[in-house]
Parts: sequence; C-alpha cells; structure tokens
Amino acid sequence: MIYHIAERDDWAAAQQRGSYRAASLASDGFIHCSTWQQVRLVVKDFYRGRSDLLLLSIDESRLHAPLIWEAATHPDPASAEFTVRAGAFPHIYGVINLDAVRAVASLREELDGFDSA
Repeated sequence: MIYHIAERDDWAAAQQRGSYRAASLASDGFIHCSTWQQVRLVVKDFYRGRSDLLLLSIDESRLHAPLIWEAATHPDPASAEFTVRAGAFPHIYGVINLDAVRAVASLREELDGFDSA
C-alpha cells in the first residue's frame, strides 16, 4: 500500500468525477504519495494543524497510471525538514482510479491521535 493525503472536498469531487486528481498533478506533473512510515513526516512538514484531511490507502497494483519512486525534491529544502531525508517517495503520473483506493479515513484517526500541532 501507498498513501495520499487528500482534502475532503477533493475526495468528494473525485466521487462525482470517477477519478481522483490532486492539484499537484497540474503543477508538478504527478500526485505525491508516501509509504506508511513517511506519512507522519509529510504531515509534520506540510499539514500541521489541519483537521480537514483524509488519508487514502492505495493499492499500487491496481493503479492505471504509472507509479515511479523518486527522491524528494523541494524548491525550499528548509521548509521540508522531515521529508527531505525520507528516501524515495511514490509519485503517480496520472489520475488515481477509484478502485485502487482501498480505504479512506480521517487523517487524525488513522494516525492514532497523532498531534500535528
């Protein structure tokens, strides 16, 4: 499994559209994902204090779009204190077909009470 942090509104739109696309698909050319071990690091770097997020559990074997593991690159490495050294991240080069998403949970609940403050 790989994981993607999504906003609730984006996930709701995906249900209507039939596929999920993150804003990063247009801006970066891919959808950012993580391993389970990397999720907490990504939250610490980019999503502190957010309560409107979902964690999508994605079965990579069911993806229609290409999945490529790549080193993290950040335009401002100082802003990515935790993830810049977290190894290769899974990037999805296309939309996520909904049948590849095996579970959707509140990010806070899934991280077992993780305090992102």
